Amino acid sequence: MTIISNTTVLSNFAAIGQLELLERLYTMLYISTEVYAEIQAGLNEGYRFYAGIEAHIYPLAATGWIHLTSVTGEQELQLQVRLPQRLHSGEASCLAIAKQRGWILLTDDLAARKQAARMSIQVSGSIGCLVMAVERKILTLEQANHWLNVLQQYNYRSPVTDLTPLLPRH
Repeated sequence: MTIISNTTVLSNFAAIGQLELLERLYTMLYISTEVYAEIQAGLNEGYRFYAGIEAHIYPLAATGWIHLTSVTGEQELQLQVRLPQRLHSGEASCLAIAKQRGWILLTDDLAARKQAARMSIQVSGSIGCLVMAVERKILTLEQANHWLNVLQQYNYRSPVTDLTPLLPRH
């Protein structure tokens, strides 16, 4: 399944120095040009955890695993402009692309998640990524809980403090 991420999940994993975890999970994911603009704005505002992210973005880096894409075609553009104004441009573009292309959306933004549910778009977020990493044996449960704790130290508001109940066999 193809994945598109808005800024929130990328920001979370970049902030804790774990972008490579997303690469290990998905091998390749997409961001919209609007999300890339939000990342650049973040760099300009002093969010140093974005420094060097271009090395992961194709076509800025030939071996990049994060691929840039744009809203294309009449249907995607019409859907994007009809979305609620409270959504940022990155969220709106990702929602339009995910809906039209049948992709999964990675977001931790509550408004974007609610809109995705209304649009029947499959969604995951930072917690879902950590759970998936445990299920795929990329991380142990202890490691994933550690990274969840680190995310919370960076002001990530999590509904859980332990991933154990979210794992299928628990």
